[in-house]
Amino acid sequence: MQLTVLLSLLFLLSTTTTFTYGHNITKILGQHPSLSTFNHYLTLTHLAGEINRRTTITVCAVDNAAMSEMLSKNPSITTIKNILSLHVLLDYFGAKKLHQIRDGSALSATMFQATGSAPGSTGFVNITDVKGGKVAFGPKDNGGNLDVFYVKSVEEIPYNISVIQISKLFPSDVAAAPTPAPSAMNLTDIMSAHGCKVFADTLIANPDASKTYQDNIDGGLTVFCPLDDPFKAFLPKFKNLTASGKESFLEFYGVPIYQSLAMLKSNNGIMNTLATNGDKKFDFTVQNDAEDVTLKTRSTTAKIVGTLIDEQPLAIYSIDKVLLPKELFKAAPTPAPAPAPEEAADAPKSSKHKKPAADAAPSDSPADSPEGDAADQTADNNASVRLDGGRLVAIVLSLCLGLLLL
Repeated sequence: MQLTVLLSLLFLLSTTTTFTYGHNITKILGQHPSLSTFNHYLTLTHLAGEINRRTTITVCAVDNAAMSEMLSKNPSITTIKNILSLHVLLDYFGAKKLHQIRDGSALSATMFQATGSAPGSTGFVNITDVKGGKVAFGPKDNGGNLDVFYVKSVEEIPYNISVIQISKLFPSDVAAAPTPAPSAMNLTDIMSAHGCKVFADTLIANPDASKTYQDNIDGGLTVFCPLDDPFKAFLPKFKNLTASGKESFLEFYGVPIYQSLAMLKSNNGIMNTLATNGDKKFDFTVQNDAEDVTLKTRSTTAKIVGTLIDEQPLAIYSIDKVLLPKELFKAAPTPAPAPAPEEAADAPKSSKHKKPAADAAPSDSPADSPEGDAADQTADNNASVRLDGGRLVAIVLSLCLGLLLL
């Protein structure tokens, strides 16, 4: 009987630990109507997805009145994102920790600092336990003024996420600075300044492709530009393409919707591009593995290695390889498997002469015609079932329990 009870408890424990989910900032704030405007703009700026993806963070929320004061100045959506990202601390500060800060003061990095948009250390926030049991906050670029105060704890999931309410938004001239309209942004200047100059120069040399990029910014645009070294090595092959092939190839690196990195990490699947046109698919597959995001075609796989800019509606990422569309480049042929040693002598000779694998046609050779491939149309499913350790234990223990009860 004791063994049966013990196995039952272990069964319940294992199944409970199997179904553990991360936090959802939208649902947390959704339970507090006074914070609804703050919640709305976290979603609108796509910061909610970033917050849900991270752990060990603190969200400093403000009430609707404080948000209305900011919105009355008609800031752009990019400026709003900068302001709100300053209110996401990259450390866990629950109510107890806030009132027990070592040496009475702490400096925390924020999501605004992590984006690279904050010059120097202006994306840091000072947290100080002041007299009278109050906790004060102030951004690093606020001249040392601590005029924002802790109001209450909204929700705490210890050492994962703490959501607190503060008295008003952090005053920061840097975060609140006006940002240029999306269409005024110079894509090629941004690329050139962050390691993608060769791709940018090639795009400038093709006015039609360049115009297609520029025309799509306001409606939402995501660009994946190869770094200089791999694209420079690829240029001889690019020059062999036809004029229309060059234009399609360059447009293949742009996607006509805005995709933040968090969105890319949560949305596996096929993605159309600026070059997609009817039967000319010019698409690739986005796949992610933990923190890595990869782009795949039939012949190549490239990984996102940097964020050049992520300001809705524009995002530009650098990738480590030149991604080759199947409409313009053949996939490398799969070499035939070698015969088993004992069958090698009796194996029939192929009717066609095949080159050794080392001499096979390179995967980046121009294709004679577009080819379809059902495998290219299959996307990964994020909701696939996984048999993890906890669930395996549950199955084994349930079988044991069943035998004991017979």
